[in-house]
Amino acid sequence: MDRLPRSGALAAAGLAAMCVLTACSGDGPAPDDAPAAGRRTGQSAPPTGDGQDTGTPGPGVAALDGTWTSTSDGSPVVLSVTSGKVALVADQHVCQGEVKDTGEVTLTLKCLDGNTDRTKGAVESVDGDKLVVSWGAGAEDTLARTDPDKLPTGPPEAPSA
Repeated sequence: MDRLPRSGALAAAGLAAMCVLTACSGDGPAPDDAPAAGRRTGQSAPPTGDGQDTGTPGPGVAALDGTWTSTSDGSPVVLSVTSGKVALVADQHVCQGEVKDTGEVTLTLKCLDGNTDRTKGAVESVDGDKLVVSWGAGAEDTLARTDPDKLPTGPPEAPSA
């Protein structure tokens, strides 16, 4: 089976991540583990060190908003975060879930095909342009913030014969 060229694969992964994020923001029924009424996912539940609950997402969650890309064993990895929701496309797996900040920023995902390689992640560091995530299954991804305007928007081109 022919593989897409790297830019085509990245385009396909970026489009899939955007589609997953769009589905995440739908107005469908809340899952059984949805937060209590009046609270959005990603809001900090415990009070801050001074005893005051800020009622806003933790700084770690907000720092992740955007699109992050990398490669892993030659395959593109695209991670998109918007308002505490996360979508991941990696190794032909499409996953979605939530970002939580309970003192440690974590990613909890469920892959559409049941894959578990990148379902539990801990954010090791984020500095604005670089994100490092350690996954429970042993992988570690170092991703770079990507300007969404620079991601390919059309379908990938077929390789020439």
